[in-house]
Amino acid sequence: MHLTHWSVRALQTVAIRLPIVPTMHYTTIAAILRTATLQPHRWRYWKTTLWDAAAVRRAAKVLWCYEYAAWLLERGILVVCMDEKPNLQVLERAGPIRPMIPGHIEQQEFEYIRHGTVNLLVGMTVHDGQMWAECLDANDGAHFRPAIKRYLNHFQDYVGIYLVMDNGSSHIAAETKSLLQGLKAPWVRLCYTPPHASWLNQAELLLGAFSERYIKRGSWDSRQAMINHLDASWPEYNELFAHPFQWSWTRPDFHQWIKKKKDEIPCNTSATAH
Repeated sequence: MHLTHWSVRALQTVAIRLPIVPTMHYTTIAAILRTATLQPHRWRYWKTTLWDAAAVRRAAKVLWCYEYAAWLLERGILVVCMDEKPNLQVLERAGPIRPMIPGHIEQQEFEYIRHGTVNLLVGMTVHDGQMWAECLDANDGAHFRPAIKRYLNHFQDYVGIYLVMDNGSSHIAAETKSLLQGLKAPWVRLCYTPPHASWLNQAELLLGAFSERYIKRGSWDSRQAMINHLDASWPEYNELFAHPFQWSWTRPDFHQWIKKKKDEIPCNTSATAH
């Protein structure tokens, strides 16, 4: 059989045609699947992280930053996370939005008009969860580097910064590393999350919290209208919702998890770190 997706009716057809059984009702198949707690109609994506020595070391460094954020702050050192939400679609509903009334939820026109995309870059200070954001014309190093320099200029009174980022091409570019490692006041130490482990970056959590409140269900009649909205929204987010994330997963937890999962996930602890 060449099916790539299954339903109980498809299973019924195949079971009879093979033939596994002469006849069987699809509700019987559904009951069997429920008993076996199998759901062939459901699936999800999975990204595999190769937990070699370099990845373990990277993750431990990021977790160390979170554990010691308060201790570092007392010494004039910040832990800062950065992340992007690239290619945000600027969508305008083709018809007016009908606001909710007693007994009826809000209704939005299904059809929409596209007005291009916006690239949102965000930063977050870990100790207080305060957000900074800037809309970039393009999601590349040429636009990222001036923006991150503008952001870090806000922290001239601090001694240093541990900067947590994922492995985006603009983040790991030689020009970006040279720029950040060349800063002296404050100095910057780069902390990259392991490949396919950007969930270790608290800025990703921030983007989720911000998007849920200020992007979801939005309608904008131009790209500039969305940029204006975002520029006004992140200071409001700081005032109303910003708080430090309660990050409870420590390095001992991580190493215990790695040890427990070593037979279930790719883990090559003998690899040479880069």
